[in-house]
Amino acid sequence: MNAHPFGKGGTGTSNGAATNNWGRVSGFIPLLPYIEQKAMYDKIAAGDTTYPYPYGPPGWYGWTVWDSAPAGLNCPSDPSPYNSTTAARNNYAFSRGDAVVGIRDATTSRGIYAYALTYSMADVRDGTSNTIMMSERVKGGLGGPQTAGAGQVEAKLADATNVTAITTTPNVCLSVATGPYLNSGQTYKVMFGTRYTDGQPQRTGFNTVLPPNAPNCAADADNNADSSSVIIPPSSRHPGGVNVLMTDASVRFISETINTGTLSSAPPATNSTAASPYGVWGALGSKAGGESVAAP
Repeated sequence: MNAHPFGKGGTGTSNGAATNNWGRVSGFIPLLPYIEQKAMYDKIAAGDTTYPYPYGPPGWYGWTVWDSAPAGLNCPSDPSPYNSTTAARNNYAFSRGDAVVGIRDATTSRGIYAYALTYSMADVRDGTSNTIMMSERVKGGLGGPQTAGAGQVEAKLADATNVTAITTTPNVCLSVATGPYLNSGQTYKVMFGTRYTDGQPQRTGFNTVLPPNAPNCAADADNNADSSSVIIPPSSRHPGGVNVLMTDASVRFISETINTGTLSSAPPATNSTAASPYGVWGALGSKAGGESVAAP
């Protein structure tokens, strides 16, 4: 592999097609041969009698070939006591950088991963030791829609819905929670970690806007994993922060108190090469923002 995989991609683009996967498979599928899962990859690439075309069905479909996620995609520190309807679970996510608006289907990315596009090491102009590639996130499985009760739902686990202002002022997302829990009456869904094969950011992605373990928000009221504009920070069960994988393959622990700059600033476009407005954290997410900060 001479480049990073796509964050979401595959064959075909139109929903309803019977001969492709609608471009919905996640970056975990092309990575399988590199994580000692070549036999699974070969079966996916060949298709079978149920889905007789290369690379299988849409990533959110159940398929016996890929329904059981490789064990290495699940973090032992996150036992996840929440209800689960699938074995296709994951704790790791692909960086979409510090953009928010339209990141679901953007064919460019401030981070390492995009839709239907791959980036090489040469594209990481801020330096591979200063750019985050992947992170951990806590997994859920409750689905949606739901309405939070007081002190019932962890804000780092659920995506608060219909928080429209995040497309211009990301710090609004902080107002959906009091302490670690969503406010009573807040609508939400829990999608991350329930389908490792699906390339939607809410299932397999994160961005570097709000700090680790902060609330998650979707700008729309979508009840599936299909929101286009989202704030989805990484999260973990480790005290005080998360482990991230840098593009040079080193692992760093990032504190939830990391500098996040000006969170009231509008998010950069996915194709922008400007410096991140979100301090050290945003700079670590952007691969070519020209920031001078280094990884903490």
